[in-house]
Amino acid sequence: MTAAPPSARALVYDRYGGLEVLSLREVATPTARADEVLVRVRAAALNPKDSFVRKGRFQALSGRSFPKRVGVDFAGEVVEVGRGVRGLARGDRVWGALEEVRYLRGTVACYAAVRAREVATMPAGLSFTEAAALPLVALTSLQALRDLARVEPGDRVCIHGASGGVGTAAIQLARALGAVVTTTSSAKNLELCRSLGAAEALDYAAAGASARAFDGARRFRVVFDAFGDLSLGRVRGALTERGVYVSTVPSRRVLFDALRTLVGWPRARLVVVRSRHADLEALRAHVEAGRLRPVIDRVVPFEDAIEAVRHLETKRARGKIVIAIDG
Repeated sequence: MTAAPPSARALVYDRYGGLEVLSLREVATPTARADEVLVRVRAAALNPKDSFVRKGRFQALSGRSFPKRVGVDFAGEVVEVGRGVRGLARGDRVWGALEEVRYLRGTVACYAAVRAREVATMPAGLSFTEAAALPLVALTSLQALRDLARVEPGDRVCIHGASGGVGTAAIQLARALGAVVTTTSSAKNLELCRSLGAAEALDYAAAGASARAFDGARRFRVVFDAFGDLSLGRVRGALTERGVYVSTVPSRRVLFDALRTLVGWPRARLVVVRSRHADLEALRAHVEAGRLRPVIDRVVPFEDAIEAVRHLETKRARGKIVIAIDG
């Protein structure tokens, strides 16, 4: 494998704003520092967080340093190993997700410098595009369901907004944890949800269906809000006595509810995903055992990356949007 060139392309922006601030251009190729590897990215996936940050929604965290990059999910090959990294070598096929707040790194790029804890060996049998579709959404779902909600066999779990990237991963991981799963999605995605393991799939657009899901006729030990438009108050009547509501979106309402329910029941929690090598290894085991598979809306060539972001922002993607990085 040849050494990385001094410059290569990446999707970047120099100020906060709409799609017009994005550009695909030549940037300096990073190098692997201590406890890092340099990855030749072969595929990257988009996430709603990419757009939230670009639009300036989280400026208090992302700051005013530019240029910023796009993307945290990746699959590719190791081309350089930094000092102190063990268990990885040049040529290894790897996957992972950057734990990035300021977005000074990004994976919609030819190369990405990745911390050792953010990367692991790819699951056997997956292509680069398939592998890139899973890390962030699967890490989010695993940490929400296993760590925050502490899902156990037999628990009834409702996944709201189940046809997106996080939702499709959450259905499968909830089933892997032994839960009985109910989902809410649009009518066109009901069969997808069932195929992933939902025992009951509800059309949230049907007259009154969304209200009925949480009116108390059904009781859930966990409600996982993958779409981010619910609240503890909205779902309280559908939770069991020791129920947990987990959201993926940090709104003031969710943060307030999480603070005031630090003790007592039912509880509200916000999942703040961490990129962990051990969790990537756990996810690899689920994939290789057939318990987890990627759901991909479309694979887009690198040249069309900005159009891929445009499609992401319609909120109509069924699963993940993946960008194939060609050089």
